[in-house]
Amino acid sequence: MSQEAIVSAALRALLYEVTVNPKPGLVDPVSNGPHPDMNAFMFIDSAVSLRAYFEECARLGTAFTGHDLTALFAQIRPVGVQAEKTMFQATRNTNTHKGAIFSLGILVTAAAYQGDGTTNELMQIVRQMLTGLTKNDFVGLPDKPEAELTAGERQFLKYGIKGIRGESEAGYPTVMTYALPELRQSVGTINQRLLDVLLTIVRHSVDTNLVKRAKSDSIIDWAHDQADRYFEWGGSKTAEGMTFLHELNATFTERHLSLGGSADLLILTIFLGIREGILIS
Repeated sequence: MSQEAIVSAALRALLYEVTVNPKPGLVDPVSNGPHPDMNAFMFIDSAVSLRAYFEECARLGTAFTGHDLTALFAQIRPVGVQAEKTMFQATRNTNTHKGAIFSLGILVTAAAYQGDGTTNELMQIVRQMLTGLTKNDFVGLPDKPEAELTAGERQFLKYGIKGIRGESEAGYPTVMTYALPELRQSVGTINQRLLDVLLTIVRHSVDTNLVKRAKSDSIIDWAHDQADRYFEWGGSKTAEGMTFLHELNATFTERHLSLGGSADLLILTIFLGIREGILIS
């Protein structure tokens, strides 16, 4: 893919994700879910504001000629920090895409560096870029003042959850083992296919946003059970599956639970699906 095509795929992935509905615990065009401070239009504004960021990631990936790919990751990290500021300006200080800025920026950079090649080869590049990420980011955490800890750092100290850092350092195994294979074999409308991919992600992942909202990691087993029930009812292509999904959406809203981490992994899966030519509108 060209740099232009890679950037286009990234932006499409962000816009596809917010369009999918109904998404439990997430914003879509029909419902704001448990996010009264957000709406779908804000996500569109956020996505559009990130074009220059993805263009810079693609440029840096294409231009990189070194052998140590951790140096490439070091180049894009400060660019991502600036992209977060751009996002907050576009959304009036609301966090719409902070997780996607991190993970999708990595995939865009890796794809530009790779040029042509398979998705498995792309993930080898990602793993090389992020070698030592969790070790380096979590060093000294026990001595860090509580007020300075991020939500992800608190979860690592309390539950041992490595979150998106661990997922990305491992080459996004939830996406590669479960979500992308589900997308490849899925049928139906794009909305139906992506709903099933989202619930596949929920079924097999530890969503740190969910843990944060619930204030307990025991919520993960409950979420896995809900995803299992969705597929037992037949998923997106049965009336029973969709009825259950609407009910689950209401439960998430009532309990103020969010699946923001799962949404980020859905975005990555969409990006890879576009790149593989299996998502055509």
